[in-house]
Amino acid sequence: MSAKKPVIVYGASGYTGRLVCEYLREYNIPFIAAGRSAEKLNAAMKANVPGIETADYQVVEVPHTVSALTELFNGASVVLNTVGPFAKFGGEVVQACWASRCHYTDTTGEQDWLITLEQEWGTKFANAGLLLAPGIAQMYTTGEIAAQLCLETPGLDTLDIAVFWGGSPTIASTQTILVNAAMAKAYYLEQNKYVEHQVDAGLYNLAIPGQHELALALPWGGTSHPVWFKRDPRVANVKVLGGVFNRALMLGVPQIVAAALDATKDMNPDDRYAALAQTAAGVMNTMPPRENPRVNKSLDSVHASGPLGRAHCVINGNSNYKQTGLLQAYAAAHLLQQPPRRVGFASGCQAFGHHELLGQLRSFGLVSKPILTVHD
Repeated sequence: MSAKKPVIVYGASGYTGRLVCEYLREYNIPFIAAGRSAEKLNAAMKANVPGIETADYQVVEVPHTVSALTELFNGASVVLNTVGPFAKFGGEVVQACWASRCHYTDTTGEQDWLITLEQEWGTKFANAGLLLAPGIAQMYTTGEIAAQLCLETPGLDTLDIAVFWGGSPTIASTQTILVNAAMAKAYYLEQNKYVEHQVDAGLYNLAIPGQHELALALPWGGTSHPVWFKRDPRVANVKVLGGVFNRALMLGVPQIVAAALDATKDMNPDDRYAALAQTAAGVMNTMPPRENPRVNKSLDSVHASGPLGRAHCVINGNSNYKQTGLLQAYAAAHLLQQPPRRVGFASGCQAFGHHELLGQLRSFGLVSKPILTVHD
């Protein structure tokens, strides 16, 4: 079914999936827009993907089962998965990718999902010469680029990462935040061991570059960075905090999460997930507007330190969901032309190179030149 289309975007009708398709069109890559509803897919492509009339694509409705996904993926090379929460819906997609010998990427920041992928699928994908790259997205990859720039200075082993963005989470992101908070732990890395974030720590006050007012932040599920850098011999400690620039929105997040957790604490996992999904829909049930670069700004700041050295990198950008769409599309473009730098479980930077990813973001006008300060 997919022999003439080398890339499949699974979940293409969602907010992020549409942007992935938009940038695949710009890279001139044929693709299949796949999901559970052909009606929603067709409507999303025609109404929400600029220039879609010039794209080489096909819409395919597919049930969310391993057998159906495997049949769809056969003949393709790369699957870009945007269907979350990934800990609930990702297993079938990964299994189908492995069965059909496709590279896999997704946009997750769910630590439990990353750890599961590494433990259960990393070796299998590596032995098959396939890439398993979760978390290729602005909230994780752009900060990883900043961290990798800092780590070009030898002797730094500690990463203090802050990620901020303007705007509101999408429907899927809101659901993932609540489900992840209720059903998974959040870790940071200390001396190369996972340490659980204090559950009741509340909001953190951060001094971030470019503003006088302190910003409010949360561990945000721990993010992908501690999992990725646990495999990096240069790094022993990683802690990440993040949030939105909207202070009022950040003040409301802990209360919403706490109320949802309390209301669902005695439910079985399936009922709890359904109740959390319903709560998330009450918080965000409409698709956000297309990003405005004057409003939807992003900031990634990394302090790297060691016994005798310091480095600080800041990357200012805009349109964090567009950054995600571009990064996913470039991953596909790279994989269609040459093997990744690392097979099996790997981050975007480990698979494709941080300078290469930065170059793509800059060439599309989504981030400015990094500000790197080194004291060694």
